[in-house]
Amino acid sequence: MSSTLTKAEKTEQTKGILRWAALFLGELRDGLTMINMQSAYLIAAKGYSEKQVGVLFFVFGMSQFLFQTPAGYLYDGTERKVLWLSAAGVLTTSMTVLTALFASDSNFSLMVVIKFAQGGITSFIPPGLNSITQGIVGSAGMTKQVAVNEMMNHLGTAIIVAIGSLIAFALYPDIRTLFIVSPIACIGFLYFVNQIKSSDIDHNAARGLTAETDGAEGKDAQNTQAASPLEVLKDPILLLFIVICFLFHLSNGTVLPLVMQTLAIGNGRSGILMSGMCITIAQLVMVASAKVCGTYSAKYGRKILFLIALGIVPIRCAILAGLLAIQGDNDAGFFLQFLILSTQVLDGVGAGLFGTMYILVTSDISGGTGRFGLTLGLTTAAMSIGGTVSGYLGQALAEDRTYLAAFLILMGMSLVPTLIYLIFMPETLPEKQKIDGQEDEAKTKTPGGDYIEMV
Repeated sequence: MSSTLTKAEKTEQTKGILRWAALFLGELRDGLTMINMQSAYLIAAKGYSEKQVGVLFFVFGMSQFLFQTPAGYLYDGTERKVLWLSAAGVLTTSMTVLTALFASDSNFSLMVVIKFAQGGITSFIPPGLNSITQGIVGSAGMTKQVAVNEMMNHLGTAIIVAIGSLIAFALYPDIRTLFIVSPIACIGFLYFVNQIKSSDIDHNAARGLTAETDGAEGKDAQNTQAASPLEVLKDPILLLFIVICFLFHLSNGTVLPLVMQTLAIGNGRSGILMSGMCITIAQLVMVASAKVCGTYSAKYGRKILFLIALGIVPIRCAILAGLLAIQGDNDAGFFLQFLILSTQVLDGVGAGLFGTMYILVTSDISGGTGRFGLTLGLTTAAMSIGGTVSGYLGQALAEDRTYLAAFLILMGMSLVPTLIYLIFMPETLPEKQKIDGQEDEAKTKTPGGDYIEMV
């Protein structure tokens, strides 16, 4: 970047680059988009059973669980954040391509190894992106910037999956070519993220170590030493939030793949197209959900939006169970398939709000500790293990009982985190930031103290 730019102008320029990186990172960031596409691909085109796909989900999620917290800890201590994030993007893309090239009903063990590797690799992406973001905009700028990142993530995912689904529809039954979208997205991501320099990132702010400037005093009140991991784990609010994240993904993690499989199995090329549309529709709605988080969570707090995200899941599962009960043992007609597909709007609302809000709540909880990466690793690890168990549980229920029974059981499970959050979880948004949001301030401070225009 030009040395003639002011600090505020450099920050704005870096934020613009970050938005484009987030657009291409959408399909890569947690691996789940392509895992969900792969589940439909493996069952519909490669003869895998639901339980085999459930095992792959389990291995992938367990690997994420094992590596999430170490990944967050690493980002707290390194100034080579862009390098680590770039490497993770390249390697997870390689794993997707290997799955497309070598998956068959005779090499299930190889797929297990590949999914374990991919799970560990993708665990380095969310804490990397969010640490870089906080290092650029500071904790006060996280609400709006995380919302922008999530909007771009979801938009990029929707575009990439839509293209992949159309490729699969055109080339059916040889649909593995659809996964060419992953390396295309990776190239775009690498181009933009590597325009962000280490000097553009305040690494103390990135880890939540630098406190925001006190406007009354005009001086920075900063913690000079990060809290120890043990001190972080003693926070009861963090522990409660970790449990809620786990329970949410335990009930929600398997719903999307079950919906995709409901549409894909026995419906040929149209089923593959509609299963891909499950992701596209949800991701487009998530763009709007992320925008809502950026606009309203700083004004009205985190809790109400998070409750909406949690409460959507039992409603969605109840509707899906009702639709499958209407279908009975008959093949789903086009209208019923359309209704099943339309429930993805609810997924877009619920998962879209959750995906943005959990980052903001984690940032709130970790403020001043210097352990944002570690804390995000812990909450994301809880989500990973919840999604892992959910993936196998849902597939086992669908195979051993019915898809209808699976949705009914998941509906009951999803009520638990909703009630826990409603009764026990306090509002986490710092009061000063809430006041600032209500006043709809157009400016916030960068880690270096300059004012910048918010997006």
